[in-house]
Amino acid sequence: MSFAAGDVSPELRAEFPALRLHFTALDARVRASSPDLRRRLRALSDRYRGAGVVAMRTQPIPHAYRAFFRQVGLDPDAARIPSEEAAVRRLVQGRFRSLDSVQDALLIALIETGVPVWALDACAVDVASFGIRASPTGQLLVGDGSRVHATLFGAPAPEHLPGPRTDRVVLFAVGVEGVPAIHLEEALWLAGEAIRAG
Repeated sequence: MSFAAGDVSPELRAEFPALRLHFTALDARVRASSPDLRRRLRALSDRYRGAGVVAMRTQPIPHAYRAFFRQVGLDPDAARIPSEEAAVRRLVQGRFRSLDSVQDALLIALIETGVPVWALDACAVDVASFGIRASPTGQLLVGDGSRVHATLFGAPAPEHLPGPRTDRVVLFAVGVEGVPAIHLEEALWLAGEAIRAG
């Protein structure tokens, strides 16, 4: 699996030098998760207990994303970083719930690494211009030369998500200061392998 670096607009590079987007593309179909993938989610559910979720914010990767949220004007206690959002959802629901092979793979990568990974239908993405830029109002966006796919750290637009007709996906992860590039690539690799196995 090969990884590429997306473009970060010059003004954002100047303000946030460590902000980056890494991505990979792979053949994938959205289907019900395999028993093995569902077993992995169940095992990961057992790792999360209340005290561990509270302590997450002191760990290096969650701490880095929390710090970045504050830098861009988001309160990480109100708009939770993805790993904390997943952990709280697990506590509320009692377990990590299986959705489909792609969404389960993204969740596994997030839980294992603390790095959020998102998936887009490859047909919706121009990888040559894929990256992060700011809107005229200053909102940070993930997009390409012709369309916006998501707000930074937000859910992708529904029409850009992998669906029943998808046969190839683009996986992407966003790095900030304090999150080494190797962690982004590990998260992408874990998600891609889980999708292939799923």
